[in-house]
Amino acid sequence: MKVTFKIWRQENPNTKGEFKSYVVDGLTDDMSFLEALDHLNEELVLQDEKVIAYEYDCREGICGQCGVFINGRAHGPHPNMTTCQLHMRSFENGETITVEPWRAKAFPIIKDLVVDRSAFDRIIESGAYISSKTGTAPEANAIPIPKAIADKAMDAAACIGCGACVATCKNASAALFTSAKINHLNSLPQGKAEASERLEHMTYQMDIEGFGNCTNTGTCEVECPEGISIKNIAEMNSAWMKQKLLG
Repeated sequence: MKVTFKIWRQENPNTKGEFKSYVVDGLTDDMSFLEALDHLNEELVLQDEKVIAYEYDCREGICGQCGVFINGRAHGPHPNMTTCQLHMRSFENGETITVEPWRAKAFPIIKDLVVDRSAFDRIIESGAYISSKTGTAPEANAIPIPKAIADKAMDAAACIGCGACVATCKNASAALFTSAKINHLNSLPQGKAEASERLEHMTYQMDIEGFGNCTNTGTCEVECPEGISIKNIAEMNSAWMKQKLLG
């Protein structure tokens, strides 16, 4: 299999970036997308050229660190999938594949396809935790929680923080990520004590990081590897309005 990779190259945050094309042969349909990039980097080493910088960790679709834009879509052509789960059989022989980093003011480019997503960490640090001492793990049924609420909390907690929602949103909004992190704790008894502070602090941090506003286009839900529902955004906004009105 032979393809042309059109990849964004940028040496550091202060230099101007550009797309560069690389023809890569010897790929197979069963190769993952990241393995294809590894193959390209091996060729660049042999040619004494600088390798392409990109992020990954688990390569099992769990962590989301591998996220890049592929042919104009976050993580590639398939919905609800991380970049590392994508295989070369999703592309045609001879195809040109455009690869670029997440594009958002709050995600500045570090090098090539690597961006700084520490804004997400700061949102988490501002309130996505509980302060009660839990000790050892309690018996599962010690705190009665209706199944519907438990399922809702687990669905929101599935967010892996990859940033696809921000990158694909025309406003670079982090509303899906932030609402998921707020709602999965605020839905459960353990998170109720600090629910109002958590909502206020995390939404405030989201705003000062420079993320845009949500306008309900729904693209974040489509590209989210875990299929996090935009209902979380509606719930976050509703809770925020009630909190402001009731003081």
